[in-house]
Amino acid sequence: MEVKIDKRFDLPVSIDQAWALLQDVRATATCMPGAEITEQLDNTHFNGKVHSRIGPAVMTFAGQIEVLELDGHSHTLVMLGKGGDTSGSFATMNLRAKLHPGESSQASILDGSATITVSGRLAQFGSRLLLPVAEAMLKTFISNFSSKASSFAVVQDTSIASSASVAPSDLNILDVFFQVISQWLSRLWRK
Repeated sequence: MEVKIDKRFDLPVSIDQAWALLQDVRATATCMPGAEITEQLDNTHFNGKVHSRIGPAVMTFAGQIEVLELDGHSHTLVMLGKGGDTSGSFATMNLRAKLHPGESSQASILDGSATITVSGRLAQFGSRLLLPVAEAMLKTFISNFSSKASSFAVVQDTSIASSASVAPSDLNILDVFFQVISQWLSRLWRK
């Protein structure tokens, strides 16, 4: 099953601050709920995992990330991620993120597009559930990314001097589920 997501987010940080964080794959991963880079193989290849919690059960997806493009002039990141869990679910994600200047010097815009392909147990949920869950995860990611980017110091050549690393937090599926239900109900009431 394939899911496509195209989103635009306004960020309350300068394009240089946002780029300083976005080009640091390890630091950016900590903004995604439950994600963690476990090993850097070289400048463009990483191993990682994502923890998700469903009540008392914890699922762990292990996988690889390859940075296909990292262009400081156009503020563009393109990457491919793939991985699976022990229950037989497998996912791949092609991601393109591009930063644009915002309306002020202390604002920027993040355009993101992703194609996610899932198989196994994960595919049984279908796009009607996966899309709202992805929306909730992205909302959390953008909040974390904005906070973290504001604490990054930008050096003249836009390389980074990052703040202390933050331990990844588990993705709480129950929280995401309640967000999905509340979004669904709010859409239902608008009709």
